[in-house]
Amino acid sequence: MTEPQIIESATPDPTPARFDTLPLDAKLLRAVADSGYALMTPIQAKAIPIVLEGRDVMGAAQTGTGKTAAFSIPLLQRMLKHENASASPARHPVRALVLAPTRELADQVANNIKAYAKHTNLRVTCVFGGIDMKPQTLVLKGGVEVLIATPGRLLDHIEAKNCVLNQVEYVVLDEADRMLDIGFLPDLQRILSFLPKTRQTLLFSATFSPEIKRLSQSYLQDPVLVEVARPNATAKNVEQLFYSVTDDDKRAVVRQILRQREIKQAIVFVNSKLGAARLARSFERDGLRTAALHGDKSQDERLKSLEAFKRGEVDLLVATDVAARGLDIADLPAVFNFDVPFNAEDYVHRIGRTGRAGASGVAVTLVTRADARLVADIEKLVKRTLDLQAFELQDERGSRPARYEGAERSERPARPRREESFSDAAPAAAAPRPAYRPPAAPRDAFFDKPYEASQRDEPPAWDKGAAAAPRSVSSNIKPKKKVAALFGAKAPAASLES
Repeated sequence: MTEPQIIESATPDPTPARFDTLPLDAKLLRAVADSGYALMTPIQAKAIPIVLEGRDVMGAAQTGTGKTAAFSIPLLQRMLKHENASASPARHPVRALVLAPTRELADQVANNIKAYAKHTNLRVTCVFGGIDMKPQTLVLKGGVEVLIATPGRLLDHIEAKNCVLNQVEYVVLDEADRMLDIGFLPDLQRILSFLPKTRQTLLFSATFSPEIKRLSQSYLQDPVLVEVARPNATAKNVEQLFYSVTDDDKRAVVRQILRQREIKQAIVFVNSKLGAARLARSFERDGLRTAALHGDKSQDERLKSLEAFKRGEVDLLVATDVAARGLDIADLPAVFNFDVPFNAEDYVHRIGRTGRAGASGVAVTLVTRADARLVADIEKLVKRTLDLQAFELQDERGSRPARYEGAERSERPARPRREESFSDAAPAAAAPRPAYRPPAAPRDAFFDKPYEASQRDEPPAWDKGAAAAPRSVSSNIKPKKKVAALFGAKAPAASLES
């Protein structure tokens, strides 16, 4: 297959366009207005007209710029020709399929599309793993036009013959690069093999890796590449701070920044599920309302934690990269990278949880000596040098630098040892603690006596030359008869007479 033609989009008009200038149905315009949107973001202004034309699109934009509306609103407009109020499932086949890498993102996309389609008769549902399949099966067999799914659960329903995809006209791969990162390429290829060859395919993501571009060559027909920002660029309205710290000081640094900047809510990203659970318990002991969000939790627990955070009932949401993609949390003031992400592209997605929809935010990354290579990867991705700063940690012992000491900083004074800092922090008037003394062991006069040789007349038992002492035998035990020895030995005469 020849390489498809990629058309670079022009620089967007600095004047934001209005949704009511688009050729959209009044039902969709009403739903958009109900959602509080009047002006389009740059990615929406560029992508929506192209999608309405029926072209395949690769949309690249900074996270938090409205990619979901950029593909869902024009697809709903194109599907209005199939709208009907029939109760028959056969009149409601799946016509649009949206694939998302995580359950949270799939659920959020479904909620957005339901909001845009609420004044129409188009049916929208979402299926993902971690919960019972039976309720999803009932909805699918009842008929839906728009299906949002994670790849694994969708394959489960396909194998169970709960949904048929032979009438799909529109396919959306949301955050496709993330799906490849977590190993969904075989699942994507299986799912796409069930779809008609003639269809409109859209790829939307904040980053486009070379693998994604190779995927587009296989499954997109003459796509239009819509880029309204430099690829892999971070949002300009997010203040990015990098502090060099030690592992022991990370939690104290987060608490101090929350206190100094009066931050009410934040997401703290870590690299492991076990680390997320442990850190959440530690912050909980520090008096902060904390919830954990990671892959080992059930889907019900994950959704409850996320909803509690959105309602403001939780101060800190400690999460793995399962929450780094697509989660739209309004007015989130800060994001902490407690661990520097292993994948540099995840850094772009993590800090994109704050500063959304034009709001300002702050992203703090805590860097240790072992993170030098990961920070270099981020610098290479965003194409700029990151300013690594010291952090003055304020605590009951006074201010002290909370940064690691690299080879180039050998002139800095070494950090005092932990036992010295503890003694410095002790009050001057406090009495010294007495040293621990173990209790005295009980004494026995017999065992304390020195060894004395035995005065017995009889020789010891191990002396073979000594005569054996007569043994007292019970009257109830009969003496054994003496028998002839084996192997031809002759028995004594006394034994034979007996």
